[in-house]
Amino acid sequence: MEELDLVVIGNGMAGARAVEEILARDATRFRITMFGDEPYGNYNRIMLSHVLAGEDSDEIYLNPMDWYAENDITLHAGVRIVRIDRFARKVFADDGTTVSYDKLIIATGSRTFFPPMDGMWVDDKTLTPGVFGFRTLDDTTAMLDYARDHRRAVVIGGGLLGLEAAYGLLRHGHEVHVVQSGPVLMNQQLDEEAGAILRKVVERLGITVHTGKRTTAMRSSGTVTGVVFADDTTLDTDMVVVTAGIRPNVGLGVVSGLTVERAIVADDQMRSVDDPDIYVVGECAQHRGEVYGLVAPLWEQATVLADHITGVDPKAAYHGSRLATKLKVAGVDLAAMGLKGPEREDDEFVRFAEPGRGVYKSVVVRDGKLVGATLLGDVGKVAFLTQSFDRGLPLPEERVELLFDLAGPSGTEGAAEMDDAVQVCNCNGVSKGDLVGCVRGGTTSVEGVMTATRAGKGCGACKSLVREIVEWAADGDVEADESANWYVPAVPLEKPALIAAVRERGLRSVSAVFAELAPDGEDAGSKMALASLLRTLWGAEYVDERDARFINDRVHANIQRDGTFSVVPRMSGGVTDSAQLRRIADVADKYAIPMIKVTGGQRIDLLGVRKEDLPAVWEDLDMPSGYAYGKSMRTVKTCVGTDFCRFGLGDSTQLGIDIEERYKGLESPAKMKLAVAGCPRNCSEALVKDVGLVAVGEDRWDVYVGGAAGASVRKGDLLATVIGHAEAVRLTGTFMQYYRENARWLERTYDFVPRVGLDELQALLVEDRDGLVAGLDERMQSSVEAYRDPWLEGRQPVTSGQFADSLPLIPLPQVPVRAGHSASARSGPEASGPFASGAGTAERAGAER
Repeated sequence: MEELDLVVIGNGMAGARAVEEILARDATRFRITMFGDEPYGNYNRIMLSHVLAGEDSDEIYLNPMDWYAENDITLHAGVRIVRIDRFARKVFADDGTTVSYDKLIIATGSRTFFPPMDGMWVDDKTLTPGVFGFRTLDDTTAMLDYARDHRRAVVIGGGLLGLEAAYGLLRHGHEVHVVQSGPVLMNQQLDEEAGAILRKVVERLGITVHTGKRTTAMRSSGTVTGVVFADDTTLDTDMVVVTAGIRPNVGLGVVSGLTVERAIVADDQMRSVDDPDIYVVGECAQHRGEVYGLVAPLWEQATVLADHITGVDPKAAYHGSRLATKLKVAGVDLAAMGLKGPEREDDEFVRFAEPGRGVYKSVVVRDGKLVGATLLGDVGKVAFLTQSFDRGLPLPEERVELLFDLAGPSGTEGAAEMDDAVQVCNCNGVSKGDLVGCVRGGTTSVEGVMTATRAGKGCGACKSLVREIVEWAADGDVEADESANWYVPAVPLEKPALIAAVRERGLRSVSAVFAELAPDGEDAGSKMALASLLRTLWGAEYVDERDARFINDRVHANIQRDGTFSVVPRMSGGVTDSAQLRRIADVADKYAIPMIKVTGGQRIDLLGVRKEDLPAVWEDLDMPSGYAYGKSMRTVKTCVGTDFCRFGLGDSTQLGIDIEERYKGLESPAKMKLAVAGCPRNCSEALVKDVGLVAVGEDRWDVYVGGAAGASVRKGDLLATVIGHAEAVRLTGTFMQYYRENARWLERTYDFVPRVGLDELQALLVEDRDGLVAGLDERMQSSVEAYRDPWLEGRQPVTSGQFADSLPLIPLPQVPVRAGHSASARSGPEASGPFASGAGTAERAGAER
């Protein structure tokens, strides 16, 4: 059969899912070209609230850039289609690209709706600085950047997205207000009683809720300073997040002559009603008068579209979706389906409320069938209720059994009774049948099934149900997930065994480890962790392979959103001099560096350096790398200690310099940030660092480990009190070496220390119970001696293209993120970035804070 040209406009969850479904049915039928409005691969938009809350962003990515190449998909990331010529069968992009098609899929998604308010906009495209939508990864990162310097936020809109935004900002220590024009929070899912209970739960978290308040204007003086309500009352703020709904992106359909009502009108095969060769899927599609903003209908639409376009089932038809959602909002479990309350006199309505515990449950029964259910705070019956709602199962005569496990089905029985077609994971469109098929295909660990199907990898609300289904499908014979303890996915060994095998066999390169120890061969996701481990073990004897590095490690700088780089030279202990400052200023002028930023680690960050300029910038700076991009020892923050401070008990500045100079750039499972405080006043925040030293007497130091002050906040544990600089430096290195050799990949010390236990660490590293200390110190010395400043590579690049700018820069909005951002409509989500080579935002997220 002749290969056809398929063009997909929109690289978001709907567009990418449609392509996945098509490839699963016939991977050879189409030459696929995709256009995404954002310069990334495909990511899970539902997870943006987790990123805003400061959680690890690794799980947000659904299809990194490598996936497109592996499936022979041509992706134009950061390119917008502006017109479709239906007669010539061509699409035209804003960068001048023209592509012909045989079949076309429009999946342009939706955008934030900004209600009309005075003072919201600077001009037609630019929001007032401090005002944000919450729809894309760029929105989220812009909010995070702005939030660092502002402490009071107003969220307009009390729906799911608004509460998630409020919860995320609250976790960063902000004073947060949620403003809802109606009387009920989450009024699309909850009735008045349930909404009141949710409000109490939210307010107990520390969020102030204002209901019945319609925002009409915003005050500003360069940046937003407050909001004005319809009753002329005001609320002061320095940051506003608008979550008042979404609108389908239909502009492309309008200019291309397609029928557009609320969205682009599609038939039961998800084709435009105007052109049988143009399909429409997702939030930009209107089917039988309905436009769906939830994920589950998008998956159902994508399935029908793929069946039809590939010819697998020419009669495939989409008949609409029954909406049942299960999610977490501000950390609270919520499930809702169908009606919120009775609508006819003969409707049965059973409800239970326990406001003190934040629990509300209700069911609506009509003619013996479940037509609605709401579960807030306790979703234990969701499996049975979902099945009853979707499939019309017979209901117990005692309706209260629908809310509680009395004589009704247990969770496991509910899982057994569920039809295979019931969707379990709404975030990633995984049905019970998908889970059961995975188990019967040989995967019988819960984590293995979740990894294979993506179930539970979104908001996480379905994890318990996934476990129940896996246990049922495996008839209780669920395997312990051994892979959860493997250091890397490709090698079936825990870290101690992996280290022993590497040393015993003399494996000094990543490819050698794959060849000897990886049953299935090379694995891109294992490379970075293996490279770090081998550098730790072998030092100067490590055999470097460039394809084992991701972009930051290949060019020794931190990639930014627009494809430029961040350069942070080392200033040991935060100490500099006028000569260094002059060189930094000269470099900034010479290379037109757009931003110079003082970091939280007491260094200076040059932001916006072009890739091809990196070697020259380093040479002109004539300063060593500060490793602000690496999984390594980053910096040692210090106070002024005894030299100038009248409270100083110890020379913290010199100790900090000594530690940083000795351990600079050490490879590590995760980044390490250190600090030294000259007295218990703790001005350098040593108590919340990976390793912190605090002077408690004349050259007497408390050594703390496992502290954190980012998304996680944890006071470090007191490992020991030592006398003298030399012993303080040594014990710091002993702990770091033990951590380097025993921590899991990307496990920060604030997780590692509680996992191992303080008592155990003291016995091993202070009392030397097992005789490990001498070996740890010896191996640390070997690593110290193997150090070489990576910026020296700029003088003699390893490859001819190492610092070549092979990809065009992605233009950023004209207004800097910290002062506002463009609110132009977007057509597709984003993920790991065209420059990341599979590293994803996990690479970019390493920027120094």
